[in-house]
Amino acid sequence: MLPELENLALDRTDDGILTITLNRPSKLNALNAATIEEIGQAIQFALDEPSVRGVILTGAGEKAFVAGADIAELSALSEPLARRTAERGQEVFCTIEESNKPVIAAVNGFALGGGCELAMACHIRVASDNARFGQPEVNLGLIPGYGGTQRLTQLVGKAKALELMMTADLVKADEALRLGLVNHVVPQAELLDFCRQLLGRILTKAPLAVGQVIDCVNAYFEPERHGYQTEVNAFARCFASEDFKEGTQAFLEKRPAAFRGE
Repeated sequence: MLPELENLALDRTDDGILTITLNRPSKLNALNAATIEEIGQAIQFALDEPSVRGVILTGAGEKAFVAGADIAELSALSEPLARRTAERGQEVFCTIEESNKPVIAAVNGFALGGGCELAMACHIRVASDNARFGQPEVNLGLIPGYGGTQRLTQLVGKAKALELMMTADLVKADEALRLGLVNHVVPQAELLDFCRQLLGRILTKAPLAVGQVIDCVNAYFEPERHGYQTEVNAFARCFASEDFKEGTQAFLEKRPAAFRGE
């Protein structure tokens, strides 16, 4: 049973794809505290539900993925509440980043502030040709608080990340592709179909191995985890899986593999 949420719309298909749509079009899908909590609930549902094999995260309408945070709500925060807000936002977005099920951001317009941070927490980003990205928080006397200073630097490098965050400049879709901020740019009308096809290709692979790839890549950015050793451990774990036995046997028998995630 899909959870009923006020600010998100959930749709699950027979092939195991859960589409999470941020559904506040009158606010350009801006993130408030309630929406952050609902994203956390939806992602946890995806992780706990065996029938969900992968996730597409997108926004309602054609103007915005997420146009930023709810400024009216932010303006009323005290310093202690601001700290807790950032901590909770980082916690939810890290749950996305660390998900062992693939998560693709279908960025259908503006991805600004918290919206850019949300997209960067996903494993793959596909942008519509009208998408715009940016971390314009300095315009408000703020900085990104949901992991943006870290993930933008990982994706585009230190110098460009500093420039974008200090100038608050917006990046068009084609420039985002050139910088490595997104994986693909497609026409708006083709965005969701492209993401479904891309995720569908991933879902033909061994689920446990896909999850281990995600974990090993994340370990690269966490020096205390020793990425090479994480890779060795994950490589060995794959050998104990039924998927490894099936994958190698299917290869030798020249037939498609029937992975079961075991």
